[in-house]
Amino acid sequence: MDHIVTVQDAVTAFADFIEPTNAELDAIEQEIPLILADVDLLDAQIITLDRTPNELDTRRIRRARRRVLAERRTLANQGATATAGGAA
Repeated sequence: MDHIVTVQDAVTAFADFIEPTNAELDAIEQEIPLILADVDLLDAQIITLDRTPNELDTRRIRRARRRVLAERRTLANQGATATAGGAA
């Protein structure tokens, strides 16, 4: 008779390496506004899937797109500033 053996030790042996580092968490935290803007855009688009978008829906989608673009611009400018380092 074969016994079923758990592989708990093998799976959890590398649990420390699975966790994100502090640098990764900081990067995610900086991207939270963009993530939330993307979620708002998806919400606006999902609402219009089962019906013809009216004027209010169109405005909501347009506003959400502008917010996503603004957040992307902010992140891009932060990245350019960080890589420049301010040294001349």
